[in-house]
Amino acid sequence: MTMKEKPSEWVSISDLMAGVMAVVMLLLVVSVLQNQFAELKRQEEKNQRAVTEQEKVTGLLQEMKAALDEQGDTGLVSFDLAGNKMTLGDKMFARGSACLTEEAQRQLRLVSPRIARFFESSSQAQVLVEGHTDNVQVSRPVTDFAKFCTVYDDNFTLSAARAREARKLLIEVLEAGQAKRVIVAGYGDSQPLPNVDPADEHNRRVEVQFINRAEVKTRG
Repeated sequence: MTMKEKPSEWVSISDLMAGVMAVVMLLLVVSVLQNQFAELKRQEEKNQRAVTEQEKVTGLLQEMKAALDEQGDTGLVSFDLAGNKMTLGDKMFARGSACLTEEAQRQLRLVSPRIARFFESSSQAQVLVEGHTDNVQVSRPVTDFAKFCTVYDDNFTLSAARAREARKLLIEVLEAGQAKRVIVAGYGDSQPLPNVDPADEHNRRVEVQFINRAEVKTRG
């Protein structure tokens, strides 16, 4: 082998190394693109599941509203499709009491079978029953449970008791496992309605929130 031939050998080795590097870079780019495509696919599937879950909740609320409208809307219950909730107004309860009126009991019994079907459609579904009051403080303790369906000396206790009484009606037709997914919370006067005076009677309400997702956190 002559000296003139050696430079060409080094050129061939350089070309080979450059080719190897090009192949490695190509494989790296392909791997990155595959990972990006897989992530986009996962996100698309997640978004589609979210849409499906939202459609189930919207359909549930529409069914409930239709059932109550069919019986004659009394204005005791309102529905917020965007907020995934129905709201029980203060007139659902006797004044200063956690006892549901007869009309309130009738209306809750109308919607409770739909909640059972909601749970059957999704193992992730939960219902949050949340009591709220205005900021008018309790003047003296209430101790007559038979008359007021609770004993209380502050708004937090009253709001929780009202949510509890509403829950009792909502779970009447549920199986034991389903009933455990109906959760009660009492917020007292800590969460007034937006742009509403905290002392306004409209703040006295029970909100029933319908949630259909893997991770659920109560609002507070």
